[in-house]
Amino acid sequence: MEKEQTRYSRLAHITKLINTKLELRPLLEHVITAISEEVVRCDSVGIYLPQEDGKFRGYVGKPEVINGMTLDMHVVDTEYDLLAKEVIETQRTIYIPNTAKDNRPDPRAVAGFGIKSLLALPVSYEGELFGLVFLFDYGIPMDLTADEIQTVEAYVNMAGVAIRNVKNLKRKENLLSEKQLLLDLTRDLSLSSSMSAVMDKCFHYIGTVLKNDNIGVHLLDPLAGSKIKPSNLSAKSEWEEEEWLEKHTELAFDPSNDPVFDAVVRTKKPLHIPDVTKDERVNQEVCKSFGIEEMLMLPFVSMGEVLGALVLVNFDKNDQFFHKSDIELAQSIADATASTLANLLYMEKQEVLIEDRTSEILLKNNELELVVTQLENMGREKELILNSVEEGIFGLDLEGKITFCNRAADFILGYSKGELIGQSYKLLLNKDEDLTGTTLSLKEDLKFRKKDGADFSVEYVVSSIKENGNIIGDVVTFRDITKRKQLENEISHLAYYDHLTDLPNRILLNDFLNKEIDKAKVSGCKVAVLYLDLDRFKIINDSMGHSYGDAILQDVANRLSRNVPKKAFLSRQGGDEFTIILPGFNSDNDVLHLVDKLVESFAEPFSLKDTEVHIKTSIGISLFPKDGDTAEVLIKNADAAMYKSKEKSGTYHHFFQSDMSDRNLENIFLENALYKALENEELCIHYQPQIDSRTNSIIGAEALLRWNHPTRGMVSPIDFIPTAEETGLIVPIGKWVLLNACKQLKVWHAQGYSHMTVSVNLSGRQFEEDDLLSMIESILVETGIPPECLHIELTENQIFKNTHVTLEKMREIKMLGVKISLDDFGTGYSSLGYLKNFPIDTLKIDRSFMFDILTDKDNAAITSTIITLAQNLDLDVIAEGVETKEQLDFLMARSCFNIQGYYFSKPLDAKALDEFMNQISNKNRF
Repeated sequence: MEKEQTRYSRLAHITKLINTKLELRPLLEHVITAISEEVVRCDSVGIYLPQEDGKFRGYVGKPEVINGMTLDMHVVDTEYDLLAKEVIETQRTIYIPNTAKDNRPDPRAVAGFGIKSLLALPVSYEGELFGLVFLFDYGIPMDLTADEIQTVEAYVNMAGVAIRNVKNLKRKENLLSEKQLLLDLTRDLSLSSSMSAVMDKCFHYIGTVLKNDNIGVHLLDPLAGSKIKPSNLSAKSEWEEEEWLEKHTELAFDPSNDPVFDAVVRTKKPLHIPDVTKDERVNQEVCKSFGIEEMLMLPFVSMGEVLGALVLVNFDKNDQFFHKSDIELAQSIADATASTLANLLYMEKQEVLIEDRTSEILLKNNELELVVTQLENMGREKELILNSVEEGIFGLDLEGKITFCNRAADFILGYSKGELIGQSYKLLLNKDEDLTGTTLSLKEDLKFRKKDGADFSVEYVVSSIKENGNIIGDVVTFRDITKRKQLENEISHLAYYDHLTDLPNRILLNDFLNKEIDKAKVSGCKVAVLYLDLDRFKIINDSMGHSYGDAILQDVANRLSRNVPKKAFLSRQGGDEFTIILPGFNSDNDVLHLVDKLVESFAEPFSLKDTEVHIKTSIGISLFPKDGDTAEVLIKNADAAMYKSKEKSGTYHHFFQSDMSDRNLENIFLENALYKALENEELCIHYQPQIDSRTNSIIGAEALLRWNHPTRGMVSPIDFIPTAEETGLIVPIGKWVLLNACKQLKVWHAQGYSHMTVSVNLSGRQFEEDDLLSMIESILVETGIPPECLHIELTENQIFKNTHVTLEKMREIKMLGVKISLDDFGTGYSSLGYLKNFPIDTLKIDRSFMFDILTDKDNAAITSTIITLAQNLDLDVIAEGVETKEQLDFLMARSCFNIQGYYFSKPLDAKALDEFMNQISNKNRF
């Protein structure tokens, strides 16, 4: 007893250390100490952590020096150590009491240390392997008992939790670091006005992330359209840019016809080639000339169009550096750069076109000057030439009166032929405006006026008409540039506003927030930053398509715009994230009032054609000056608070706090206890009968999982099922429930209740398992029950999660002969329209509709609709949660006869249900 108390004390102490966020090494040293004190016959115990090369290296242990080598000098190589390999693959504890009879341990270690017995354990959590633990002797076998092995496993589980927590913390730190990096990149890009400046920023950030500066860029030719050509090279590259460009020319390399570039342009996704010599798509001549051994390509994609690609190369085959997480972050940098590149490429193209058109206009005016000097002799020939020109042309005498107009000028200005002759050119201009220049020159930013009074932008050239060296008038050549001006305005708008929602983007957000912070520092006012993220949005995109997702985002933007005060600033951060700046508020109640309005705006479902979707939002809030004094810090902290809101179900908003944590001791207790629940036979099944109310006969029963903990008694499924889901234990637990429910059904069939069925709930985690079909089939074979007597219950949210994959798996289940029931129907977020597409046999009306079905018109209407819908679709229907005679009468009046609820019986264990069935049978017999 004293030993057990000591053990629990140690476990509690280690748990406390985990929750106080002690560093990893001291935590694992406590675990090592606890194990060595528990198993005194163990001469050595060590924890080994995985390395990038796939081997495991010693991290902490006792003793610290073995055979003259420190623990970190010991490496486990699975090519020799078959025991370690098996533990890694199975993630199970293996005890070898006699190494002389087992060839799995590394023979070198066995011989070198004189090991007689050996215990190897995986350090894992939620199916992820974090390391290995070895216990062994130096010549005298440990003779471990099952209880001692179980104790060691408990301590090793704590090590897994500790390592997982450290990894999670590291991931969160990396996530915040990545967000900060992208914020810095966005700021730097907004301050860059040239192509070279933009590419320098891009090279800097990608080089920092991937720790490699051998970066080149191939971009669309502004004039050649889809043709891609080498453009820029990082200044830190091992090649010089001029030499790099010349080499491409020498090799006649055309990216537009290269299979590797084609793959990136077609898929719009990164492409990593670790060894270029082993990929048939690679141009081997080019790689050999540049000395390229490894290649990573990142596409520049803006508004669905590929603008080019970044090419990162490695000249050393042994220096692998392109990891998946780094590639994803680098692609985010490329995506952020792409929109700025799109604007610059377009402006470059426009500048080239304007220059070309200006040259054309100047050339045409040179030709026209010669034509005008010969006007009196040209006659009909003059008119034909002038009318063939697309630009508007009119002549002026020395008094500014119009002497001639070509057909294009009359058409553009809206006048009839000859109507302008003799009129002053002032007729075509607004008040206080005038044509400038009496020599050849190109002018813009002037508006001409049409006959109907409408103004339009023009560019024009005024050239003098000379005769015998004397100026006798002018010729004005002009063109309508209204469309070009509109396009320039659109480009400017796209640079600062989100193209989908037309809300300000991050560039304008940062500018506005910085200005409000500066004002608040002077006035002493407060500024609030609200960071919003849509819940379940990814499911909409994955299941219904991005066009539906875009429609949702536009609707969200409209709802938010209607509910924010005029002084607030609303922007879209990207994806499904929005930011609201509330300046100059008086108290936190003002912020909470805005939060209430925002949450209320999501109460109404979103309509997508024939589908209604309920979406909520999680909101994080940071306040100036309490939570930061810069835009970057306030946005980052609001983002962190938003993630806190997502962690807690039903929480819509969260104010930023510096000590936010995501774990508590109760969760750890449940996890550890659940690992032992199956083994210790603490789980049991209760069955709630399903009654045909017309005959008062039992037609089936629903299997309901219960946990009878040895010290806590009955633990509510509400408390432990989420933990089982999170840890993955729901998979073996769910298999146990399904097997034992089918075994019990076989017993009932043998007792004469051959019509009985059993309903078993499948969790979302179980449904996603690859071996689900084979598991169900093996249980049917083992128990021998008719497949149609087994009903698998799924929730509507489960089958809506991944429509295509779910539909295929449901069809496979139906092919086994098993029936499918839709549980908790009416409480999900999807429409009724999908029912006809899924192979469903039964609808189960959720118990929440029963509470006030006699007084709540809405619940009554919904329940009636579900019954009618099931009847029209030829589906069975069962009502859950029926507790009163009035509820039963309501349902029977609407032809819903299959009932489950306390009116007939609460959930019972198998023995009690036997007695209940006998009572029912006897009553019906008489």
